[in-house]
Amino acid sequence: MREVTRIKEGIVVAIDGKIMCGTSDEGSGKKTVHIVSAWCSENKMVLAQVKTDEKSNEITAIPELLDMLFIKGAIVTIDAMGCQKDIATKIVKDTKADYVLSLKQNHHLLYEEVEAYFKDAEQNNFGDKK
Repeated sequence: MREVTRIKEGIVVAIDGKIMCGTSDEGSGKKTVHIVSAWCSENKMVLAQVKTDEKSNEITAIPELLDMLFIKGAIVTIDAMGCQKDIATKIVKDTKADYVLSLKQNHHLLYEEVEAYFKDAEQNNFGDKK
């Protein structure tokens, strides 16, 4: 992929997991296949994919996927499933990229802190936050 795509600073790489339709079969015990992909919209291509282990999820597959990518200077986006300290650290330290992670209320303390930060900034008309 490094040969066919150029990752410029600021390019967005979206990481997301999807269940592959029609991959399970209850009769034979065949489990559903779950794939985590890194999509670069500017290049209109998937940069890499990882199949999750049967007893795993996106949280364990995302670091493996990041190890496959050469995305220095990119902006990595991940949904709330990937909002994990270890994943954020890996993006910054190992891949030398930045990130935008979705945050939901399943991270109670962090969610409350971010909510309070933005309420305070809004009350102060974003004075020192510009």
